[in-house]
This record gives sequence, structure tokens and C-alpha cells, in this order.
Amino acid sequence: MPEKPASAYRNQDRPAYTRKEYVTGIPASRITYYERGDREADFPIQLSLVAEEQGQIKHTALESARISANRQMEKEAGEKNYYLKLRVYPHQILRENPIALGAGADRISDGMRKSFGRPIGLAARLSPGQKIITIRTKEEFYEIAKEAMRRARMKLPIPAKRTLDKGSEIISS
Repeated sequence: MPEKPASAYRNQDRPAYTRKEYVTGIPASRITYYERGDREADFPIQLSLVAEEQGQIKHTALESARISANRQMEKEAGEKNYYLKLRVYPHQILRENPIALGAGADRISDGMRKSFGRPIGLAARLSPGQKIITIRTKEEFYEIAKEAMRRARMKLPIPAKRTLDKGSEIISS
């Protein structure tokens, strides 16, 4: 059965469902790293990707956004010239009721009877104004960081905006 698009899970239409000790068969999160780059350095510029609406982001979309932003920064700026941090964690367990399709499906499928669903993935719940990804870098890599944020924003199912948290006196344009 093909995977549904991330937009199918973007709305928070159910109560929080995070008690993992009671649920069996939860798939592991696809996020491999939450921090990349030089953690120790003090960078003057800090850009963040901020959620504009309330919603949910699947762990696969978060990992895709992190990979695209990290790849851009690593390729253009170098490993020691930035620090990227993913600031949300996927706690919300997503469920889906699989429905059999094709010939003879009516004999196999129960339809909507007992349709609680089985766990299919994880999602991070976001509030408006919550930071999703933060990149700290040097002044000369500001434009590269902006492009990395744009690429990461394209991977997310909810609208997000880029903000300059630190270093606004350095870059006025």
C-alpha cells in the first residue's frame, strides 16, 4: 500500500497520542541527527525556520528538510562554518486503518469496523511561532544559509517563515 502524502497528517484532528509504553509496533523515527556542524563555535548569525500555523510534521518530512538544509550548508560553507539544529521531536503516534483494495477485498477487509488503526509513523506537533530548524553561521555564509532554509521549507507540509534571530545589526539589507 503506498504511503499517504504528508498533507494527510498535517492537521491536529485528534487528541495527543504519545504513550509509547502502551502501544506496540511503533516504527522508529527516521531522524538520524538532530545537530550537525561545529557545536562549539560562536557564530554571529542565527537563522530559524518558524511555523506560521498549528500543525503536525511527519518524521520523514523533518528528516528530508534537515538533509536538504545540511547538504546545502556542508557543500557551500564547509563543515566547520555552520551549526544546524533540528528543534522539534516527533512524539505524536500516527495511526491508519488499512483498507484492502482489489478483487475479493470485500471478503478480507472489515471496513470501518473497529477502525482504531495501527501505528504507521511519528509526527511532531507544532504551534504557531515555534522554531523548527535553526542554523548559526558566519556573515559571509548568510546567503547560503538563507538558501538552505528555503530548501528546507519546501519539504514541510505547513507554511513556515525564515527569521533572523541574531546578527540583525550586521546585515541590514
